Amino acid sequence: MTLKECKKEEKADKEFQKKFKFEGSINVLTQMMVDPAVTEKRGGGKNLPLRRGEILDVIQFTNEEQILCRNSQRRCKSVGAEVLPV
Repeated sequence: MTLKECKKEEKADKEFQKKFKFEGSINVLTQMMVDPAVTEKRGGGKNLPLRRGEILDVIQFTNEEQILCRNSQRRCKSVGAEVLPV
């Protein structure tokens, strides 16, 4: 990983912590795949754009309906629990 990529990741993590009022280090609890049968969603606002079969890093289970996730582009937003099979 180059120095430029490291700085970019650090900046993204700081923005995430500020936006979601998240304290401490960001730990990935598990990885989950988006349900292949779900329709693709553009995202926006507080929701993450979804693609079929995409692998997401689960950061926090916020409630029964929403899960805080990070995608491969290191974007962190909420995802509806119905699109991630249990």
